[in-house]
Amino acid sequence: MAEIELKRADGIAYREAVPENDSDLAPALCLHGFPESSYMWPGVLEALAESGRRAVAPDLPGFGDSPPDLPGTWERQVEAVERFRAEVGVDRVALVVHDWGGLIGLRWACDHPGVAVALVVSNTGFFPDGKWHGMAEAMRTPGEGERLIGGLTREGFGGLLSTLSPGFDERATVEYWKAFETEEGRRGVLDLYRSGDFEKLAAYDGRLAELALPTLVLWGRDDAFAPVAGAYRFEREIPGAEVLVLDGAGHFVYADQPERAAREVASFLSASGV
Repeated sequence: MAEIELKRADGIAYREAVPENDSDLAPALCLHGFPESSYMWPGVLEALAESGRRAVAPDLPGFGDSPPDLPGTWERQVEAVERFRAEVGVDRVALVVHDWGGLIGLRWACDHPGVAVALVVSNTGFFPDGKWHGMAEAMRTPGEGERLIGGLTREGFGGLLSTLSPGFDERATVEYWKAFETEEGRRGVLDLYRSGDFEKLAAYDGRLAELALPTLVLWGRDDAFAPVAGAYRFEREIPGAEVLVLDGAGHFVYADQPERAAREVASFLSASGV
């Protein structure tokens, strides 16, 4: 089994797994969603390294072991991805994204055409007519968002996670609570959601298709936050995209079915030949 190391680059914490032998395959860059961190990716990192591919997964600023970098806006997170990529020395990547990691990572890929050489897209959106779910709308609302985030306790947060996926255990609670331990972290969460105006994606209309990348759309069928219709929307938007919907999984597909999801990601990227 490949060893996962926790490292730091330019203030950004990240997890990395490397193959036993040198490889010409594009490294994988895995971007987490909310409220997670790079802790969500161990199975994927191991599977990718065992398939002969270097795999890195940063804690985006304000999450996991990366300190907040205020304002924690969508745009600032996109910039952080590019700084991280340059710091860890990868010229091209197979991009694997989930949830907010998709909104951030797909925007970054479109802003830097030629860097991403393949995509794995899970339980996210990238469309200007998108709609936020109820909790997100609450965080986007001045006053209401502050009350919601300010009222969170570690115990309550852990209880919420346990209702979202059987894969969220006590260790996951410890790791993902780090985003809420400080006032700066909580402020960054509100910054992120309040900058998340889907209308900004009008400028990216058709851009994913223009990238013309091998793409796997991997989704949990029972997603209550990003319904499975979004998977088929990506299929229509990206010519040649493959869609795989996992039964018995919801929004947090990598926590619900970690072994199957990791296996499918590694298999697809190996078959893509990049």
